[in-house]
Amino acid sequence: MAESSGDKTEAPTPRRRQEAREQGNIARSHDLTSAVLLIGGLLLLKWFGMNLLSALRSIVEQMLSVRSLSNVNSSSIADQALGALGQIGANVAPVLGGVMLIVIAVNIAQVGLILSPTRIQPNLAALNPFRGIGKILGRGQGPIHLLMNIVKVVLVGLVAYSAIGDRLGEIISVQRLTFLQSFGIGAQIVFNIGMRVGFLLLLLAIFDYVNQRQRVEQSLRMTKQEVKDEMRRMDGDPMIKQRRRQIAIARAKERLKKEVPTADVVVTNPTHFAVALKYDPSMHAPKLVAKGADFLAQRIRELAIEAGVPIVERAPLARAIYRMVDVGDEIPEQFYSAVAEILAYVYELNRKAKKALAV
Repeated sequence: MAESSGDKTEAPTPRRRQEAREQGNIARSHDLTSAVLLIGGLLLLKWFGMNLLSALRSIVEQMLSVRSLSNVNSSSIADQALGALGQIGANVAPVLGGVMLIVIAVNIAQVGLILSPTRIQPNLAALNPFRGIGKILGRGQGPIHLLMNIVKVVLVGLVAYSAIGDRLGEIISVQRLTFLQSFGIGAQIVFNIGMRVGFLLLLLAIFDYVNQRQRVEQSLRMTKQEVKDEMRRMDGDPMIKQRRRQIAIARAKERLKKEVPTADVVVTNPTHFAVALKYDPSMHAPKLVAKGADFLAQRIRELAIEAGVPIVERAPLARAIYRMVDVGDEIPEQFYSAVAEILAYVYELNRKAKKALAV
């Protein structure tokens, strides 16, 4: 059977997934980030590259102008350098900012917001070159990754050649063109190659990411016994839970034994709920000194009988006070009238009882 043989046939529990995330064991494709970054970076350069070139041209013209060369000193050089840095920074900022946003967005889309301290701890074993060679040439996924990388390089080469194959004549004749014409053709060819390679890498990265998710999911699968152990750890050992329940009941009994005899009246459901109320002139309103349901309600009634505390049956009132008032709190104003009526009835019974004993 699967359970006896230890086969991992069960889906991972939420706790198992959370532990894996904390350890950094999550599906994440570096190729996906690189592909999106390549495409996004090329588009950003296409949109903002001319502004950057114009700024560089303006800086060169300004520094090589007759006015600038005729007034060369430490102060003017510093001013020109600061001005040039400001212009370059203003034009580079959209590209760098866009690249940063792309990287952040892609990583959040893959793994969400997560900080894994275990992944940033130093690992000296990772610096061993023989270990890396063993991964490539040894067993496991190393040879498969090597083969995939070779295939990827071949595909990238074919796609790159497809972008320039029909423009070889134009490239050869570029020597007869002006600098600006040559630069324009070169930029266009580089952009076309980059976009085609980027979309190819994006397609491959999506398959890689899906494959990684499947591998991580498979590695997190659990045996039936592991699921039982996990649920036991989450819910607590049954023996410990039973012991805690026994301790809680014992403490509740001790509190009831101390508080119920001090009450003026016990209001019951009659069997499922019981609440013990106390009032003296120093209080703003009657106070709930004890309450219980089922077994504890029965215990409250027994202690009330032993202590001679009157028991009054008012089912709706007992249920409402039990659910709405905590032990030690005064009752809400909405119960004043009903509780006052009960206390008046109890005080009258006590007065008559004392009068009868006096006679």
